[in-house]
Amino acid sequence: MTILYAFVGAGIVACALFMILSRNLVRVLLGLSLLATGANLLLSLVGNVHSEQPPIIEEGQQTLSETAADPLAQALVLTAIVIGFALTVVLAVLVLRAWRAERTVDSRQVDAAEALGPRQERDPTNA
Repeated sequence: MTILYAFVGAGIVACALFMILSRNLVRVLLGLSLLATGANLLLSLVGNVHSEQPPIIEEGQQTLSETAADPLAQALVLTAIVIGFALTVVLAVLVLRAWRAERTVDSRQVDAAEALGPRQERDPTNA
């Protein structure tokens, strides 16, 4: 079953990379979300390789048993889920802003920042 999860995670990451290389900003957004999902799946797979027992300290003991799953990997996955969701929301707002400004989601045609004028040099005396 571990091999199946590894292949599914690799497939999700491959699909995510394919979508990230697209010129469509919505596909890039969904690709980054898929990449976060694939990374979460692979992280959870790494933490549960040797055990199917949850990381719970049994009554009367001071430490986890040797057969328990690694709680650090589970904490990392939960943190990565929150970070991935926040990244998806921020990128969705940027895509929406690009759509409202340019009426396109093609990254080649989104040039609102270039219309602001030439890049201004920084004055080293005012630093």
